[in-house]
Amino acid sequence: MAGSEAAWQAANMGIKVVLHEMRPETGTFAHQTGNFGEMVCSNSFRSDDSEQNAVGLLHWEMRAANGLIMQTADQHRLPAGGALAVDREPFAEAVTAALKSHPNISTDYGEIAELPSEGMWIFATGPLTSPALGEAIAKETGTDRLAFFDAIAPIVYAESIDMDVAWLQSRYDKGETEEEQKAYLNCPMTKDQYEAFIDALLAADKTEFHEGETAGYFDGCLPIEVMAERGRETLRHGPMKPIGLTNAHRPEEKAYAVVQLRRDNKLGTLYNIVGFQTKMKYGAQAEVFKMIPGLENASFARLGGIHRNTFLNSPTLLDDQMRLKSRPNIRFAGQVTGVEGYVESAAMGLLAGRLAAAELSGRDMGPPPGSTAMGALIHHITGGAEAKTFQPMNVNFGLFPPLDGIRGGRKGRKERYKGYTDRAKEDFSQWLEGQS
Repeated sequence: MAGSEAAWQAANMGIKVVLHEMRPETGTFAHQTGNFGEMVCSNSFRSDDSEQNAVGLLHWEMRAANGLIMQTADQHRLPAGGALAVDREPFAEAVTAALKSHPNISTDYGEIAELPSEGMWIFATGPLTSPALGEAIAKETGTDRLAFFDAIAPIVYAESIDMDVAWLQSRYDKGETEEEQKAYLNCPMTKDQYEAFIDALLAADKTEFHEGETAGYFDGCLPIEVMAERGRETLRHGPMKPIGLTNAHRPEEKAYAVVQLRRDNKLGTLYNIVGFQTKMKYGAQAEVFKMIPGLENASFARLGGIHRNTFLNSPTLLDDQMRLKSRPNIRFAGQVTGVEGYVESAAMGLLAGRLAAAELSGRDMGPPPGSTAMGALIHHITGGAEAKTFQPMNVNFGLFPPLDGIRGGRKGRKERYKGYTDRAKEDFSQWLEGQS
């Protein structure tokens, strides 16, 4: 995501770009193709509400900046209530086609295992940085790489879901069209079924860390087993909460818990289980997930999994232009910088590409103001966060400077969030105008 966006932005500013990709020659456990922009954890870019949600605001800023990732996501979006979800395979194919057809971009397939001393580079290697390059980064920075574990959720074939049990509905019927209001499949559980499911979840065989691995998890992508270990009711108040849903088959019965599945492709043949990232072993996954009403005969297109994710201690290593302080010819972008999520990663690629292109063109370009979503993120990772406790972060309004005047104060959350987004859009638009 970040590398694709960085290349697109720099090329559109007139810079000749060579886009390096190690796949498919050197693969990862999660990727299946050599396409740019391949999505592996989820197919969702989360909320698209640019007035009440920080990630929705980030969507708005990226669209305003002619972002490739958002343009392509809009072209391949799927019904997902108020969220932006995409048909992942056509999305990646379209991103790849756009980059390969750009006159200022050439591609070079093969692994980069060292940090180059010449030329201007952007490293946007994501959570699955190759071991060789990871070692080169660690050697250069002189610090141990920070790490945490990411988990991915399983994907189910739609034809194997029992629609006499499951029903289509977005929570609170959210969405402007009937298709959006029915964007999710819902599988209800009684109290006894929920308790049995939690018991099986806790007892299932799980992938364990290797000796010496002490990394934790990112809270936004916790395995469901870890959530269940925090308390038996945790899942029922998290991804399995029943509120806002009415069983179309038995409207008089209130479910104790609900498992939601979101469409994973435009055809509607694949659904991913929302919030069900897991570290269970494959055999255990099939057994436990088939306890979910409606999924008794489920067939899985992909089972869940867990992988190690590495990232830089960016507050100590990067300057406010996203350059490595010890080697200013190298920038980092994306999840490796300590942002979390597809959108946040692509946004940091957008900034890295623009900042690098401006430097090569002899222009002085600073990052966007901290009052914007992009500006808040880059400020956080390049100095705003506490280095000793630095952990991956999604965009959120807690990263924004407080409001003042008529748009701030002690007003309600809805009005306050609108104040944040109004200010951000105004400031981001002015920043863009200053770059033209």
